[in-house]
Amino acid sequence: MSGGSEGNAGRVDVAVESRIAALPCWQGAIEIALLKGGISNESYVVYDDRGGHVVRFGKDYPFHHVSRERELMTARAAHTAGFGPEVRYAEPGVMVTAFIGAKTYGADDVQGNAEPVARLLRRFHLGMAEHVSGSAYLFWPFHVVRDYAHTLRAGGSRMVPKLDELLSLSRELESQQIPQPLVFAHNDLLPANLLDDGARLWLIDYEYAGYSTAMFDLAGVTSNAGFTEEASLAFLTSYLEAAPDQAFLRAFSAMQCASLLREAMWSMVSELHLNAPGADYVAYTAENLERLDAALDLHRTRYGKNPS
Repeated sequence: MSGGSEGNAGRVDVAVESRIAALPCWQGAIEIALLKGGISNESYVVYDDRGGHVVRFGKDYPFHHVSRERELMTARAAHTAGFGPEVRYAEPGVMVTAFIGAKTYGADDVQGNAEPVARLLRRFHLGMAEHVSGSAYLFWPFHVVRDYAHTLRAGGSRMVPKLDELLSLSRELESQQIPQPLVFAHNDLLPANLLDDGARLWLIDYEYAGYSTAMFDLAGVTSNAGFTEEASLAFLTSYLEAAPDQAFLRAFSAMQCASLLREAMWSMVSELHLNAPGADYVAYTAENLERLDAALDLHRTRYGKNPS
């Protein structure tokens, strides 16, 4: 969804350079470079006399349920809780955080460090709630899918003819969920939102963070990183500190499909409303629908269409 590369510098537009230079948080001369990798936000690395910083530009996206005020609160809470980089400056539309200089994970990195990632998520889910403040925000992916369908119909999306099929699928997958406690979750666990500085893991990009069950994070991180069924089982066992039962596994498999459905519809909505540099939302929609078809085939083969 949001992307989160902490490397791969590129050229910067002159107008953007001027906007960054005008921020009142710098000490001494600055150097600016684009951070590539995001698909909904613009981010830049800036060096001044204190070291490296990441400048992130972003507006509220009501069509994606994104509030920058809530994101800022969560980013500050995540730093206090020991999960995210320090927030060094913020004003409407801009957030400046510490530049970690860490490796941005890809799918292979998540697979190769599955147990540490599972432990990180468990700590995040168990510990973040005591640090957040303000009104509670609920992220339920099936509501998001339904609301995206409203947005797509109202916007005359090219995907309108497919919406009834996608909503029917969403109802099927939602019916297979099991009761779970609410936790404060990240809700955007693309591999690039995990960073490794060689000593520890970091989580970045809190646009979608809020109360949910742990299942969406667990399904998202494994699905987005292309885990096999065997690798997913090992990941869940590390996270739960016990082997999951069959009801949990069925719900997890359904949520993996739901994660891909939500990501595909996120991209459909982005086709209407976003224009991030270098982003190809049409191709991203197609990629996620293809992955959804494959995951759904496996899920239905193993568990059927309806809960037992």
